[in-house]
Order: sequence, then structure tokens, then C-alpha cells
Amino acid sequence: MSIQPGTIDPSAEIHPAAVVEPGATIGADVKIGPFCHVGPEVTLAEGVELKSHVVVTGWTEIGAETVVFPFASLGQIPQDLKFKGERTQLIIGARNRIREYVTMNSGTEGGGGVTKVGDDGLFMSSCHVAHDAQIGDRVILVNSVAIAGHCHLEDDVIVGGLSGVHQWVRIGRGAIIGALSMVTADVIPHALVAGPRAGLEGLNLVGLKRRGVPRAEIGALRELYMALSEGNFREQARKLNDEGVKSEMAQEVLDFILGPSDRSFLTPR
Repeated sequence: MSIQPGTIDPSAEIHPAAVVEPGATIGADVKIGPFCHVGPEVTLAEGVELKSHVVVTGWTEIGAETVVFPFASLGQIPQDLKFKGERTQLIIGARNRIREYVTMNSGTEGGGGVTKVGDDGLFMSSCHVAHDAQIGDRVILVNSVAIAGHCHLEDDVIVGGLSGVHQWVRIGRGAIIGALSMVTADVIPHALVAGPRAGLEGLNLVGLKRRGVPRAEIGALRELYMALSEGNFREQARKLNDEGVKSEMAQEVLDFILGPSDRSFLTPR
């Protein structure tokens, strides 16, 4: 359903103690609780709910049926000294759950200008998504996780509580990061990562099984993981890619390793 820019749908419920600035676009069945502040360039799609004391500002779009809990702050300018006031954006997808004290910042000109969050995510209390980060679908950030600028988290990633992810790091699809981890290098898809200076601990077998991945694919990932562990990740990946693999998920891992990145990879301990 399209929304006319700068309009408030008559079905929206806006508490008298909330501030919705002129120019904001408010879709059907939106609920805005007391003491919320919605800026003039904000778009809230149908069914969005701001519980109370939520600030949504800047050029920010929030997708349908996303729920934002008290004291979250979305769309504030980047925490980057290079930012000079350029017009940048935060785009949040549909059906996300954004809990108390979460912060998500808009992008920077040097990083592409857009911070983007996918659909169906869970962002627990006090976690942070920095400028220009790209977050996939069904991502879970547990309490007090910090995602630095320019990071790329693919679909179905889980990051455990009190963990930090260094700027520019990529985390592949289906990877899980244990609590209290500091991730300073790229993480291959479907990996299990843990430790204060995080390293690969194996594959995310629990996650693979929960998603119903066939046993043959899991076996192929195990074989690939062992082969990658025998030497330099990129060299081994090039060799295996040249030889060819029959598993789609194994090929996904190879494509991730051989993809564009200036960072190294977390490797088995």
C-alpha cells in the first residue's frame, strides 16, 4: 500500500502527548504512544507501533508492522567525525522488533549514504547499529551488541550479548557469534564464533539443523571447513573453487571468501 508523502492516515492512533512534525508520513493503523517524537522526514509504514518515548528522526523509513519499544533512538546523525551534515538515510524493513534503548544511525556520504536493516529482525535492549551498516533479514542482535560502521551482516546471523563487531567486517549468512566476543575479521557463512578475541570454533550445526538443512549439505560444509583449515583461507578457497564443489552451500562459502573485502578472515584456533 502506497502512502502519500507528508500525510497522516486517518486510521493512525497518535497520543496527544506525542510530537509528529509537519511533513512526516504516517501510514494506516500506525500507533504512536506518549512522548514519542517523529521528525519531518520520517516515513512510518502501515501497522508500525512506537510504544512510548521513542525518537525517530532524520530521513528515516520504517517498514510495516515493525514495533519500537521505549527510549529507542532511530535516525540520528552518524557518530563519525567525518560527517559534515550531508543528507543520508536509515531504512528499516518490516516486522522488526526494536527493543529499549536501541540506537540506529543514518549513513555517511563516504559509506554509500544509507544504513539498511532488513525484515523480521530482533534487536534487543541497548544494541547499536552504526552508520552505513547493512543488516540482512531475520538477524538477531542480543543485548548490548555494537555493530560498527560499514559492517555487513547477511541473513539469519545471530550476535550474542555484549559482543562487538569491528568496522567493515562481513558476517556470512547463518553464522552465530557467541556472547562477549570481539569480531575483528570476516566470518564465513554458517560459522560458529566465540572468544574475547574471537576465532572460529566450527560450524553453526544447531542453526543448520533448525533451518532444516539436509544432512548431505551439512556433510559437505563439514568437509569444506576441514579443507579450508589446512592452509590460508583464500588460497584454499581458490583451489577448491577451481576444482569445483557439488554443494550449493559449500559454493556459497567459497563465493563469500573470494568476494570483495579488505579484511582477513577469522580462522580455526
